[in-house]
Amino acid sequence: MLNQNLARRDLNVLWHPCTQMKDHESLPMIPIKKGEGVWLYDYEGKRYLDAISSWWVNLFGHANPKINAAIKAQLDQLEHVIFAGFSHEGAIVLAERLAKLTGLDRCFYADNGSSAVEVALKMSFQYWQNLGQIQKIKFLHLENSYHGETLGALSVGDLGLYKKTFSPLLPATLSLPLSLTAEAIDQFFSKHHHELSALIVEPMVQCVGQMNIYSADYLKLLYDACKRYNVHFIADEIAVGFGRTGKMFACEYAQIIPDFMCLSKGLTGGYLPLSCVLTRESIYSAFYDTFESGKGFLHSHSYCGNPLAIAAALATLDIFETENILEKNKLLSTHLANCLENLKNDPNIFNIRQLGLIAAFDMIDNQNRRGLKVYQYALQHEMLIRPIAHTIYFMPPYVISTDEITQMVNVAERAVLHASVIPSKHSNNVLLGKTAKTSSPFKI
Repeated sequence: MLNQNLARRDLNVLWHPCTQMKDHESLPMIPIKKGEGVWLYDYEGKRYLDAISSWWVNLFGHANPKINAAIKAQLDQLEHVIFAGFSHEGAIVLAERLAKLTGLDRCFYADNGSSAVEVALKMSFQYWQNLGQIQKIKFLHLENSYHGETLGALSVGDLGLYKKTFSPLLPATLSLPLSLTAEAIDQFFSKHHHELSALIVEPMVQCVGQMNIYSADYLKLLYDACKRYNVHFIADEIAVGFGRTGKMFACEYAQIIPDFMCLSKGLTGGYLPLSCVLTRESIYSAFYDTFESGKGFLHSHSYCGNPLAIAAALATLDIFETENILEKNKLLSTHLANCLENLKNDPNIFNIRQLGLIAAFDMIDNQNRRGLKVYQYALQHEMLIRPIAHTIYFMPPYVISTDEITQMVNVAERAVLHASVIPSKHSNNVLLGKTAKTSSPFKI
């Protein structure tokens, strides 16, 4: 009864993100009391395996003892301080460590992923203005891309579900297909480079774009074109960074160092809002001048460099360094691949894909909100899975066991079967291309 009472109170006062609230007239809201490892527990003791890391943020489990201890220790020392004219040791140490990990030089803190994208876009734009190249005012993005929901971030996205309503407010941008040859990429940049400030990409995996995985070779072609034609390369590693793809950062697959790297989500292990943009010393130098020059970067967030969030981030990096996480994740990824292999003969499922501990497959889209039915079935079987349209995906915390991975995949397969009767496999093939633009009951 406590669950129902809290859910009722919630719906009286709250407005939840990426949700048609009318759905909750029939879809139960689930208040969560506590988390432990990969599990979330409601007020009546029912548990749910967090197969999506609570929107891709949680790395090392809920209520992780090491991250808990770091935040508690920081809480007794300094909770927050203005980050203009003041600093603190944690912010310095984290910036030093991130610079070493990424090969970049300067770190600018913000407080969420969309804000980090805004920072990178503004930095790139102002860089060219500071150099007198005032014609470089447009941004380039990939088709099927997503970079956040603030206006600047929306402008460099390509998913109409989020962008269409606000399109009159957004600056014009250019979109690049994901299937161009090297020659076609070069021709595009040759034609547009004079007006381009930056290309922004999600390296290797377009997560909100229904977990579309593309090749490291294509990523490298894009990067090389940016270098040839003097266009900034912005890597949005917000969702794919910190080991999700099997490497610390997805850019490593193409052996590239971007001009800007945006980080958030797993940066604090999923504990507190924090993001940052890392960039090159040469870019920083273009802003370094007298106040009268007007070249300073006038952008801020109230909680820039928040000490509590930074303490969580430092503890997260400590876990990576001391517990051999990337090697352990290889074993988990292999087991996940084996579980997915068992789905290949299932006539209800197609387009199975995986990179590291990100995995997904598609089901036939019969315009009947099947994703919502999968979500509901999974909840009834101790699993939090939140489909993107007709794409079922997994992005679990790294503390998941092999038995829990098996359970996760099995529940998802049964949920798809439960959602509706599926046509023949021949019908699956007809719909292989109908993924990225489909409207979804949920964002992610």
